[in-house]
Amino acid sequence: MPKIDLYRNVHMGQRARLFTLAVELGAADITQAGAAVEQADRCLAMTQELREHADHEDTYIHQLLRERAPEAADALEAEHIRLDAAFAALDDRARALPGTPADALPEAQHALYMALGEVISAYLAHLHLEETVAMPALWQFAGEKELGAVMAAFHSSRTPEEALTDLHRMLPALPPAPRAAIVREVVRNAPGPAEQTLATVSATLSPEQRYRLRHDLGMASV
Repeated sequence: MPKIDLYRNVHMGQRARLFTLAVELGAADITQAGAAVEQADRCLAMTQELREHADHEDTYIHQLLRERAPEAADALEAEHIRLDAAFAALDDRARALPGTPADALPEAQHALYMALGEVISAYLAHLHLEETVAMPALWQFAGEKELGAVMAAFHSSRTPEEALTDLHRMLPALPPAPRAAIVREVVRNAPGPAEQTLATVSATLSPEQRYRLRHDLGMASV
């Protein structure tokens, strides 16, 4: 049975969406009506999401980490200083973009793109530290029962709408086997019809991913 990993799946989803945002921001035609507002809003939504994610980790994971592996917890806290500065710089650029004069928009767009790159650089380092230092420390000093309790406490704190958003963000970035395992459990525990639950949960998957998911779940294609 695989070890409980508190970081892996959600981090894969975050990486995928950060990379997609960077590519799409860089390639956007900022001269089109509403484009500056759209790109600014996407950047602001991303930093808000990442801050909320950090709060969740502090609440449900890092208290246990501090108790069992304080040096690893100290390393994570040091990372927050760089992250907070990068988030603030990106937010400032994003808020300024919609009010930028037309002739200055291309340079403002690129400056926002560069600020997003700094966030990605800092955040990737943070994820790597959590995955290669914090999680191994938890495996060493905390038992499966405790890690399972952490996961259960987080899931119980989420509303159905929040839990669905979590799945929509994460599932497209996962390999087929773990994606099917997660969805199988969701479908098993959902109160409604399996087909309806599957359709709702898989809404952000590509057609190819949905086909593979149905195959892995043993559900006939429709």
